[in-house]
Amino acid sequence: MPGRFVYWMNVSVDLRIEHHPGEAGGGKWMRIGEPLHRVFNERARAMSLMVQGRTFYETMESFWPAARHDESLPGFLREYGEIWTSTPKVLVSRTRDSADHNTRIIGGADAIEQLAELRAEGDGDIGVGGATLATGLLRAGLLDELLLFTHPVVLGTGRPLFDTYDEPLELHLLEQASFDEGVTMHRYAVWGARATA
Repeated sequence: MPGRFVYWMNVSVDLRIEHHPGEAGGGKWMRIGEPLHRVFNERARAMSLMVQGRTFYETMESFWPAARHDESLPGFLREYGEIWTSTPKVLVSRTRDSADHNTRIIGGADAIEQLAELRAEGDGDIGVGGATLATGLLRAGLLDELLLFTHPVVLGTGRPLFDTYDEPLELHLLEQASFDEGVTMHRYAVWGARATA
């Protein structure tokens, strides 16, 4: 079975992923307790590969590799640090030329074409991190699924789920669940995603 690009994000009810620039995935509006983070761990462990834009990657890189050995953190956070560090990753960047933690880099004008090949040759769920990257994949017809964890807050302003995408996006609900603190999960198939060869 070919790979599937799955854009996984925490969002507000109005589909914002950041309220203020530089929140680095840790906005105070997010309600992530241990039960929900254990779901994150399970989902991340099931990914065959992670593909991340530079900003998203550097946010993760700045915390998770060290977190896996930090005894002051609870076990479920150390566990996620180990998952993120050990999972194969692709960093999409025109400015980075090196990366650690089981990461290879692709970039340049043909990055989307390289990702299309990666999807065709892949297997299972390929996690996508970063709005710019996800928007590029969506425009190319390569984004297969959305995995959204919606927090019960309306932010009103901030970074949206996609960058400057103004076409209707039809989705098919595949899975849903509710968690503590009013957080809900919805997994959708993106209608019109390009079939792999």
